[in-house]
Amino acid sequence: MADTPFVSLYRRFRPGRFDEIRGQDHVVRALRSAVRDERVSHAYLFSGPRGTGKTSSARILAKALNCEAPVDGEPCGSCTSCVEITQGNSLNVHELDAASNNGVDAMRDLVAHASLGTPGRWKVYIVDEVHMLSTAAANALLKTLEEPPSHVVFVLATTDPQKVPPTIRSRTQHLEFRLLGAETLHGLLESVNADAGLNLDEGALEAAVRRGRGSARDALSALDQVAAAGSAAAARPELAEVLNALADGDVSQVLVALSTLLAGGWGPQQLATELIDDLRQVFLAALAPELCAVSGSSLERFRSLAETMGLARVVRSMEILGHALVDMREAPDAQVVLEIAVVRAVRPDLDSGVEALSERVSVLERSRSGAAAFPRPGGAGEAEAGAAPATHGPGPSTPEPAAAGRPAGDVGKRPSIGAVRRSQQAAGAPPATAPAPPAAQPSPPEVAAPTPAPSIAAPTAGPVDRDSLTEAWGDGILRTLPARAKALYSAGRFVAVDADGAHFALPNAAHRDRCVELVPTVEAKLAEHFGTPVALVLDVDDAAPGAGSPQGRPAAPAGGGGGRGRDGDADTEAEEVDPAEFLEHAPDAGADHESAAEARLLEAFPGASEVAG
Repeated sequence: MADTPFVSLYRRFRPGRFDEIRGQDHVVRALRSAVRDERVSHAYLFSGPRGTGKTSSARILAKALNCEAPVDGEPCGSCTSCVEITQGNSLNVHELDAASNNGVDAMRDLVAHASLGTPGRWKVYIVDEVHMLSTAAANALLKTLEEPPSHVVFVLATTDPQKVPPTIRSRTQHLEFRLLGAETLHGLLESVNADAGLNLDEGALEAAVRRGRGSARDALSALDQVAAAGSAAAARPELAEVLNALADGDVSQVLVALSTLLAGGWGPQQLATELIDDLRQVFLAALAPELCAVSGSSLERFRSLAETMGLARVVRSMEILGHALVDMREAPDAQVVLEIAVVRAVRPDLDSGVEALSERVSVLERSRSGAAAFPRPGGAGEAEAGAAPATHGPGPSTPEPAAAGRPAGDVGKRPSIGAVRRSQQAAGAPPATAPAPPAAQPSPPEVAAPTPAPSIAAPTAGPVDRDSLTEAWGDGILRTLPARAKALYSAGRFVAVDADGAHFALPNAAHRDRCVELVPTVEAKLAEHFGTPVALVLDVDDAAPGAGSPQGRPAAPAGGGGGRGRDGDADTEAEEVDPAEFLEHAPDAGADHESAAEARLLEAFPGASEVAG
């Protein structure tokens, strides 16, 4: 046993046949068919990430071309040629590392020896990292690569095909290798674990799969490390405490957990990379569990973290750590960059970005709705979140009721009747003046009901202030006045309430004088609504003390509360008045017809005054 040297797992279990290559079915199919049908190209370009089987496939191709008894394009593996190629001492295969032999002299030497014969049928040149060749070396290879001797096959391998000169790519068949899926990689490690007698548990295999990130060689190297250390913690850091602190929003705990890992020898860049990978698994566990690279208890743990953190925090944390990885390249202390990144991920209030604000809004929405932190798309959580606002108290748009007896000096800070109405419509509340439909006789849904006549709300005894006057005036009182009073008073507005009464501002003195005779009618309507007498004081809008507030603040331009004034509700439709209504309501139609017409003009042009001709 002591005479047998130790060989790494990725070398011991390197594939020796096409059917042993995993995750590259498209490449295996093309090469096996070419050997079987004797349609082998003179040059191939293998490209793909590291550890995906490029060099191994090139060696298997060399075996199949020189095998003494190939079967369906597969090498037998037992003949002299196959054994020599496996041992690396065959004269039929020449491997060259272009990273260290990238000069023109190395290519000239290769071209000079290409025409020499070998014991086998084919002479195979395998050039690794061909993109590292200098321009002069690549040009020196071009002619031989285009028209090599009949017994020569070139296999060029690279991890960066974009850097290979187009003149070389055009002379080869390009086969692209891909990263291995998590299931494929897990199956490979399971077979190696059984064949090598490692007896590692499922957690160790999962850690090696995640460390491999699609590369078979990286995964086998991680498995070798786990087997040597006897613990999965040797392959990748244990980030459970960091993730739990991140989900709980505990800044102190997340910094302590990171400090412990850093003291254990893990670098900030590696910790950030592994943390991003764990957050990605959390993201996938919530949205697409079948794409996760973990299973069993690990998958359930990630799913629980997704429920706790929510989508906004998971995505924002991944973005913050991704930017931190870029910043670490030039930072004098990468640990500080990592610590700042995780603190910003835990505390969105320390981040001024739009993503942080979105997360804070998301947290507030979840706290108000009482739904799950991360509802499944189309699941019950979404339905609960949608239904919760209707059953959890008033929404944010519910208007604040007007407080009776407020000082008139606060008039400038109070909401206008238009703002109050828009708030009611946004909250879905019915207007104050709309009568409740009878429950016993609902209207048929397809029959248009007649429009009810405007009415005012039931009398409510108590103190009267400017806000309640404005709301009641716009909602119904103005509409119930006789035609002449409605025409004249629609140009005014309530500005204040004091010991003298309710101050009603009109555009000018002439307009005020015309409204004086109708004051008893308006006061009667106000008393009917509020259940208490309301004295009406008529002011001119541009008068100093009475038109505005008691403090002498100039009043705003006049406007009615029913939608005609500039302070009214912009959404209320303008009322059309038939001129015949003036004759119907006037006590002396013939004598008062002229006054009704003048009132109609004053209503159409607020602020106008009559000038004698």
